[in-house]
Amino acid sequence: MKTYLLVQLDSEGAPFSEVSDILEDLGFRREAGNGYDFVYDWGREASVDDSLRFAGQIQEALRGKSVYFRIESVEE
Repeated sequence: MKTYLLVQLDSEGAPFSEVSDILEDLGFRREAGNGYDFVYDWGREASVDDSLRFAGQIQEALRGKSVYFRIESVEE
């Protein structure tokens, strides 16, 4: 399973480099193409509950950074 993330930055929020560092610390890697900015490879099947918990971790990590994000998890 993979989780894709698209981020939208606010001009008054954290710089992209800081946001990228936070997401890479969570295990994401930058993604070129596919309409997303980052991808997380679970390396296994993950449940809906796993995805929801991970989305909560992302939200907590980005709290106060003025970042909006869209997340999509798909089995590949």
